[in-house]
Amino acid sequence: MKHKFWKWVHNEAPDEFGSSRTLFLNGEISDETWWGDEVTPKQFRDELNAGTGDITLWINSPGGDCFAAAQIYNMLMDYAGNITVKIDGLAASAASVIAMAGTTVCMSPVAIMMLHNPATVAMGDRSAMQKAIDMLNEVKESIMNAYEIKSGLERKQISKMMDAETWLNAKKAVELGFADSILFDDEKDDDSEPAAMLYTPMTVTNSLVQKLKPHQLQEHKVKAADLEKRLHLLIH
Repeated sequence: MKHKFWKWVHNEAPDEFGSSRTLFLNGEISDETWWGDEVTPKQFRDELNAGTGDITLWINSPGGDCFAAAQIYNMLMDYAGNITVKIDGLAASAASVIAMAGTTVCMSPVAIMMLHNPATVAMGDRSAMQKAIDMLNEVKESIMNAYEIKSGLERKQISKMMDAETWLNAKKAVELGFADSILFDDEKDDDSEPAAMLYTPMTVTNSLVQKLKPHQLQEHKVKAADLEKRLHLLIH
């Protein structure tokens, strides 16, 4: 059997969230092991419904096939028990959509969530390209539905975040409603704790440029002072 991107563990005793079953989703959500072979949506559904009770879902995934993620999301949303999602590393792209199915979503203080627009590969004439664009637009709208239901944010804001490819640390994800709490957080008021941060490629680039400017200016001042000193020695 081909490698699956999920794994079930049955707990001997309920965990701190009362879950008797644990599901690990690690690595890429691959369409190659999802469609057309022995690892099928039906198999995942059968394994999901093979037991009862609440579930803890650990996610560490860069994402993958959005249609496979959509089916997992639907199955988890339809499950009778509570789903506690724990993001321990990365929930990016399609994996962030699956995370939205959690009754409660928790993130490690060092975890990251990433939202962006869906992408595809297409070839053909102008009509074929337009069909691909229309399809991506509809896929984006469907993904936004999951984000909107969980976060309560306006669709325009979610759309802009996806356009910009947005990376959220745990505090920012909680602040925006994509997550509910931070794992291992003792809720103490500690000024040393990291701030809630939202990253996009543009903000990172701008931040880097702003940090470099003072150094470059200081470097230019040093070089100018050195040149002036050399000229002074030559003249005298």
